[in-house]
Amino acid sequence: MTSKSDYYEILGVSKDASDDEIKKTYRKLAMKYHPDKNDSPEAEEKFKEISEAYAVLSDSEKRASYDKFGHAGFDSQYSQEDIFRGADFSDFGDIFGDIFGNIFGGGFGSTRTRGPQRGADLQYELRLTLEEAYKGKTVEIEVPKIITCDKCSGTGAKSGTVAKACPECRGSGNVQRTIQTPFGNMISQSTCPTCHGSGQKIDTPCPKCSGKGKVRSTKKMSVAVPAGAPNGMRLRYPGDGNVGDPGAPAGDLYVVVRITQDGYFVREGDDVYVNVDLNFIQAALGTEITVRTLGGDVMMTVPEGTQNGSTFRLKGKGFPRVNSKSVGDQYVTINLITPDKLSTDQRKLLEDFAKTSGFDTTTKAGVKKKEKKEKGGFFKKVKEAFEE
Repeated sequence: MTSKSDYYEILGVSKDASDDEIKKTYRKLAMKYHPDKNDSPEAEEKFKEISEAYAVLSDSEKRASYDKFGHAGFDSQYSQEDIFRGADFSDFGDIFGDIFGNIFGGGFGSTRTRGPQRGADLQYELRLTLEEAYKGKTVEIEVPKIITCDKCSGTGAKSGTVAKACPECRGSGNVQRTIQTPFGNMISQSTCPTCHGSGQKIDTPCPKCSGKGKVRSTKKMSVAVPAGAPNGMRLRYPGDGNVGDPGAPAGDLYVVVRITQDGYFVREGDDVYVNVDLNFIQAALGTEITVRTLGGDVMMTVPEGTQNGSTFRLKGKGFPRVNSKSVGDQYVTINLITPDKLSTDQRKLLEDFAKTSGFDTTTKAGVKKKEKKEKGGFFKKVKEAFEE
């Protein structure tokens, strides 16, 4: 079945439902959607869905695993056949007869060939600085992986010897057993315990791989990270994962880009944000300052009367967008610095300036007691005073 709906929602029970409640609810639903009792086109699929939910939630071990991992982790542990193996439907024989043999196909009354297994996918985390992600970088990495044994070329047999067909499974890699249930015979298929699914019996195993045909190794490879790569970007390298069984493809390698935080630049999407300190004289009179960008230093004009927290945009100075010609911007926020220590002369100059500008230094607001604050504030007064 392909449905990934929540098993509890499928049966309509709470997550703390008792075994008895789950059984009673399932009996009611099974009678409603039994294909022999319900002619609607969706009845059979619904019957499969509720039966799968019951098979999991009625088994304490499977239920605990599902509660802990959800579908993502549960489905990686249990195949469709595993879900129904061991499930107790003995209390429902009066309802179903041998219906499972007709409906559930792949898990009941049929066989399935295991076949050679594809190699596992691998993931490698590559850490880059913000500047490296901005420019793009080609990095040489070493990936631990499973490869074909070069001593036996993957056969598992010592050089000069050959493997034979496993007598337990007769070379199929699988063994079957038939179980009688109230719903008919169920044919269960599992990996051969003698050859572990290989279908071969090796009398003289390869000394390097101990008959497995595979060994652990480390592969050096070059990874090209494109300019502007975002944090978490995944680069796929087909066939560079673990080697598969003979006749099956290798898995893939996924390189995940992890960008370390920077002490100066802050990235949001393709845009970059920085804070720049400025003294109040520069802010009042206006000036030109040098600003760091990821592409190098640039000159930026600060207009007269700039206030604390003002933000300016440097167009096109952000990150390039991967597989696009567009480029983000850099935003510069002004952080005004007020001197915390003044000499006697400096203090007198500021006090004189305050008096000539109409500021009363004894009030909390820093403006005239009887006059409304003029538009432009303190920095306008500073500019006017310096221009006199």
